[in-house]
Amino acid sequence: MNKLKINIVLASKSPRRIEILLNLGIHPEVIPADIDEDIGEFRGDPEMAVKVLAERKARAVYSVIGKRENTVIMAADTLVYKDKRLLGKPSGEKEAREILKFLSDSTHSVYTGVAIEYNGKFFVDCVESKVHFKKLDRREIDWYIATGEPFDKAGGYGIQGKGAVLADSIEGDYFNVVGLPVSRIFTVMKNEFGLGFEMFM
Repeated sequence: MNKLKINIVLASKSPRRIEILLNLGIHPEVIPADIDEDIGEFRGDPEMAVKVLAERKARAVYSVIGKRENTVIMAADTLVYKDKRLLGKPSGEKEAREILKFLSDSTHSVYTGVAIEYNGKFFVDCVESKVHFKKLDRREIDWYIATGEPFDKAGGYGIQGKGAVLADSIEGDYFNVVGLPVSRIFTVMKNEFGLGFEMFM
């Protein structure tokens, strides 16, 4: 009896998301999605914002490759949210410094929307984690900005890199903070699509 082999298409070029999958033994086909990232009316609703963006990514890739047999399209979008303010990737050093000061000595939420397509069916979900930053002094902020890490990451930091020293606690899924909540994703694959360990074969 032949075992079903599921191929994963990742609608993202994020090195962090790719690395998470590779560490699971999954070698995704990477097809970055070119989408409109304007969230407009959802700016005050971080859960809906990330779900909308993730679904746009999945559908954009689906429109390119179509329905493929034994293939899952996986898309994600991550935003940091604090005090009714959405924090994406800082545009430069000035904004990175302002964001890090804003996050200092406080708790913020990290939302990741995930969209999964299999056999033409789409399922969209969201995971929230809470991260508490210790009080950052000017030297710490200057040092972190000088590492170059803040500039391609939502909220201006990467918890999996040097940014680990900025946070003193996480409530929820660590991998969600990195950008791909794999535990929730594989629960969705099992419950919604009847898939399991086929992804690891």
